[in-house]
Amino acid sequence: MDKATDSANRVLTPIFFEKPAVRVAQDLLGKYLVRRWRGKEISSMITEVEAYDGPHDKASHALRGITPRTKVMFGASGCWYAYLTYGMHWMLNIVTGVEGYPAAVLIRGTEVVSGPGRLTKYFHITGTLNKKIATKTSGLWIENRGKCIPYSHIQKSARIGVDYAGPVWAKREYRFFVKK
Repeated sequence: MDKATDSANRVLTPIFFEKPAVRVAQDLLGKYLVRRWRGKEISSMITEVEAYDGPHDKASHALRGITPRTKVMFGASGCWYAYLTYGMHWMLNIVTGVEGYPAAVLIRGTEVVSGPGRLTKYFHITGTLNKKIATKTSGLWIENRGKCIPYSHIQKSARIGVDYAGPVWAKREYRFFVKK
């Protein structure tokens, strides 16, 4: 039995996220984002993600150290990091790696919705999920439903919208997505 997955429900446990962000990002492709909302479940396969890796990643919020906003990134893996951008769009990240090392993966898209702002609207995600563990109890979790995306079907590119990070960090190929 894979200790990173709850065998009965196939819910990914925090152990799954205790790996480097780049690895978790690739491993999330083919997993299902699941949201319990008003008594119903909404789910869709994750098809696009971006990794933000550590305190030196100039595209990461963790670059400036621990702040009230980024404290969750320095915490336990498997927690949601949800924040508002441009005063109107929620972004959804999952914290990865070891406690104390700030890393997370932004969930950018699924089979049915593309773009991180559209994704959070579709799944009814707000800041109320920030700092919560990705479990059924929180109402938002990730499941392994047995779909395996071969590495040959995974494409990578530079992250989107991080030109401010400078030429080295802006060009890092930390965006991963399933070939269409």
